[in-house]
Amino acid sequence: QVQLVESGGGLVQAGGSLRLSCTASGSIGSINIMGWHRQAPGKQRELVAAISGEGSTNYADSVKGRFTISRDNAKNTVYLQMNSLKPEDTAVYYCNLQGTRRFLKYDSWGQGTQVTVSS
Repeated sequence: QVQLVESGGGLVQAGGSLRLSCTASGSIGSINIMGWHRQAPGKQRELVAAISGEGSTNYADSVKGRFTISRDNAKNTVYLQMNSLKPEDTAVYYCNLQGTRRFLKYDSWGQGTQVTVSS
């Protein structure tokens, strides 16, 4: 089993910043991709940003230039620095880990952390 512990969510005014963290533990095996998704009320979960073990990144168009994803492989931790936050960024943010254990690929999710941006 893999556990993902998220932290860093909260309430912030528009234009402010937050930094999310997610640390993986347990029977991780090898990590392929770590990332963040979000789900706003009444909407589908969407990819926010992802990063590979080699450092390649992928961002949703809506957050490009404002959010930065980074990763500490030694700590099995992924970060999401969110700047210039907008009310439409309000959502529950979920950490995601795609890994390989005993030659089998798996997909794990965190419990989610609430981000609320007030106007």
